[in-house]
Amino acid sequence: MSTKATTLVDQAKQWASNYGSFSNGEEGAAYTAPLRVRAAWESQDADAVAGMFTENGSLLLGDEQLTSREQIREHLREAFREQYRGTRIPEEPLEVKMLAPDVALAVTQGGQVAESAETWAPEAEYRAMWVLVKRDGDWQVSCRQTSPLKS
Repeated sequence: MSTKATTLVDQAKQWASNYGSFSNGEEGAAYTAPLRVRAAWESQDADAVAGMFTENGSLLLGDEQLTSREQIREHLREAFREQYRGTRIPEEPLEVKMLAPDVALAVTQGGQVAESAETWAPEAEYRAMWVLVKRDGDWQVSCRQTSPLKS
């Protein structure tokens, strides 16, 4: 296998591990939305993060309550240049529950990792709640809210 192919396989295995015990069925399908947000965040792509939210999606970041895809996009464009520059948001799913055939709730735990850090600082650890909705066959984020675990 070529070096490039080996690298791609290794990356796929790493991302597959991010599903925790929710890798199959509708729960796994719904959980692709938070994982795509994470990948877009780690690429520092405000358009891609915002694009994962419904048009009237809601994102609570610190004290900022963003209530539309456009607000999310504009806020993150600036934040990725400043306070969130180079950050990552690794999270692991604690629960993924189907509330209806096209609505799911995911609870994750993780933290915001600074640009040059290996892991998050204790004060950056949080639990997140995701409300996920299926639109036109694809899972999107309706709402994401985080709560710090330590202050």
